[in-house]
Amino acid sequence: MAKTNYSFEKRQRDLAKKKKQDEKRQKKAARNAGGGADAAPESAPGAVPPAPHAD
Repeated sequence: MAKTNYSFEKRQRDLAKKKKQDEKRQKKAARNAGGGADAAPESAPGAVPPAPHAD
């Protein structure tokens, strides 16, 4: 039976994680550059308003 190449698997996981982070960063940058209307997810229809905080 073949020996498992853990370093290859780790590299693949790291590359996938980095790709996901880059996509998220680009999405966030595009949202911020797009304007204020899309930047506030709280104002989206169907969004649940935060519960009042009782002190």
